[in-house]
Parts: sequence; C-alpha cells; structure tokens
Amino acid sequence: MGDDFYCILKLVSGEELLSIVSVDDNDGDPIVVMQNPVILELIDTKEKSYVKVRPWMELPSDDFFMVKLDKIITMTETTDRKLIDIYTKYLNGDDSIDVYRASGEVKVSNEMGYVSSVEDARKKLEELYKGIKES
Repeated sequence: MGDDFYCILKLVSGEELLSIVSVDDNDGDPIVVMQNPVILELIDTKEKSYVKVRPWMELPSDDFFMVKLDKIITMTETTDRKLIDIYTKYLNGDDSIDVYRASGEVKVSNEMGYVSSVEDARKKLEELYKGIKES
C-alpha cells in the first residue's frame, strides 16, 4: 500500500470528497482506500463564507472505504492548510472554527448578535414595557 495523503476526489456520481487516501495496487487492479471521507460544500453569505461538512456515508461504523479507479473521475492531493484544518477539526468534533455541521447549524457566537440569555432579554423587555406604560 502507498503513502497516505490528503486528497480531493470527484466520483462518477458527482460527489466531491475530501479524505485521507492511499492506493493499493491489487494485482494490477488499483483500489483507492479512503479514510473518513467527508463531503465539503462552500456556502457564501453576505458576511462570510462557510464550509458545510458532512460524512460521505451516514450510517457505517467503519472509517475505511475502498473504491475502484473506474468510479473516480479525478483525484488530486491537497496541501491547503485551511481545508486540512477544517477536515481534522471536524473529525475531532472541534467547533472552534466556522463550520456548518451536517444539520446545517453553526455554534452561536457574540458576532452573530448573541448578547444575553433569554431570561435577561425578557427582564429588559418587561422593564421597557412597564416604563412606556407608566409614561
């Protein structure tokens, strides 16, 4: 089996995957072995761009998948640190970067307008309402 490398693959199904890949020359019929393949989708908003990350296969408990070369249109090694960081942080469950999870949700932050709890906001709104009513 060859050396492992980060690879972007385009399959005949149209899916674009990012995975750690090695190629196994199986008696002249090479097989691509993918470890933890994910689908990455770029999502642009007015403020910034995000990457939606989801697993290639939702249900399997195995991390390794084998694909024959005839199912791959193209593949290229990537050394893009940003993509590799997103990939590894996703696999480790790290939410410290802006990544849309498979559910499409992003962890709420102060930059998004989260400035108080629901209870605090309720109290402030009640005070405003009472102040207007008394005037």
